[in-house]
Amino acid sequence: MKSTGIVRKVDELGRIVLPIELRRTLDIEEKDSLEIYMDGPSIVLKKFQPACIFCDNEKDIIEFRGKNICPRCFQEMSASFQK
Repeated sequence: MKSTGIVRKVDELGRIVLPIELRRTLDIEEKDSLEIYMDGPSIVLKKFQPACIFCDNEKDIIEFRGKNICPRCFQEMSASFQK
């Protein structure tokens, strides 16, 4: 893991501020969702990217009945119902 040298305090509500330089570098904008992971004693934040529930593809996701599906899996499902 690479250190940024940035140190932030946690406020009384448990919040921290991500510096603008990091947000720009990682393309994190206001209202974006972050996933929170634990790696041993470390906390890892990752920008949430919705993925296909079948193949984990993250490109061109379609939301269908509340589930994320990529176009390829959607076509495969559609084709299997037409048989």
